[in-house]
Amino acid sequence: MKSLPLPASPAVQGSVHPLVVALAGMASLAVAMGIGRFAFTPLLPMMLHDGVLDLAQGSWLATANYLGYLLGAFMGMALPWVAPKLYAVWNPARITWTGLIATLLLTAAMAFPVPQLWPTLRFFAGMASALTFLGTSSWCMVRLAGLGRPALSGLIFCGPGLGILLTGLFASAMVAAQWHASSGWWMFTALALVLCVLIWPLIQGPAALHGEPPAPGAPQRQRTIEIERSAGLSAESSAEPVAARVVHAVGYGLAGFGYIITATFLPVIARTVMPADSGWADLFWPIAGAGAVVGILVSTRLPVHWSRRSLLAGAYLMQAAGIGLGLLWPTTAGFAIGSVLVGLPFNAITFFGIQEARRSWPASADSFVGMITGLYGLGQIAGPPLVAWLLVHSPEGSGFERGLECAALSLVIGAALYLASLWLWPERREGRQGR
Repeated sequence: MKSLPLPASPAVQGSVHPLVVALAGMASLAVAMGIGRFAFTPLLPMMLHDGVLDLAQGSWLATANYLGYLLGAFMGMALPWVAPKLYAVWNPARITWTGLIATLLLTAAMAFPVPQLWPTLRFFAGMASALTFLGTSSWCMVRLAGLGRPALSGLIFCGPGLGILLTGLFASAMVAAQWHASSGWWMFTALALVLCVLIWPLIQGPAALHGEPPAPGAPQRQRTIEIERSAGLSAESSAEPVAARVVHAVGYGLAGFGYIITATFLPVIARTVMPADSGWADLFWPIAGAGAVVGILVSTRLPVHWSRRSLLAGAYLMQAAGIGLGLLWPTTAGFAIGSVLVGLPFNAITFFGIQEARRSWPASADSFVGMITGLYGLGQIAGPPLVAWLLVHSPEGSGFERGLECAALSLVIGAALYLASLWLWPERREGRQGR
């Protein structure tokens, strides 16, 4: 495979404003996550309308994507340690661009009428999304730290919500214009291409501003340091009891299951209860995306001494309330407010979960983050097949309702676990900084 080109001069890299670096990272994640992973959500109703698949097949396509994302995440985390020489050459910028180019090609391929290949395409799209996420976050966070602006890294994680917002709005317009789903895949490919062209000159070369590329594992360690600083941790932070770490791992895994049913089927669910001539059914998903952007911006500015477990419990209950609102008040207002409540903690839960993992086990932070990421991924994988099963085995018309009830219940249980954890193992604050 031909290597991607590096910029001509480190001086040119260093001249890029930190805000531009953060915005480039945001655009990269908008492509990888908002399009590579979640563009399927607003396009699913169009594919159902076109008759190219049914809900059960759509559920398995979503599962294939989440399986690919899980495998890609583990590959990206293992690469610096399993193949350090390869990682020294294939740095985070090149990993990012490999993932972005793959996302472009795989998104375009979904436009072709070859349904037997769609599960494979969605699987590899999930892998590409994970690798792009890891490469982008590593490159941008190290670069921003080198520019003396690590706090701007919070902007990077607005990318998934921004991508969801854009694809949702485009899909709503395409539905109004009576486009076919294949045209939607082409439209999202074009959108991804435009964003990639804009950021191509920016995310290039080693993340470090001067000297040789970082040693294998250095980007991960730098990312660890910055996240620990943002959480107010000191080097002397001590680990929580094993039972507390188990509770966090289980609770975080429940979040993966709790959000994924809504994140996969929200437009389809809305169409089952909204009037056929309502244009709102296709707008609830971009509303959730806008909420996700606001939520991550707010979460990165919360006081560092606030308990991450308390914030996680609150975020879980907020998402559960958003799901419950759509069930109890299936109107335009109910779905709109519910979408906001589901979207606000969408990315914040990941942000708080990683912070809590590093706080509770600082000596093995990377390994613990990898483990809870795996459990979160397993939760995601379980959601769509459950819905497919419920659609067949529930009383007519109640499959989605039962699935959403399961999702909301899992979030309530997760919140209860974190509150119980706080009561059983109060946080020791002597290791905190900046009081």
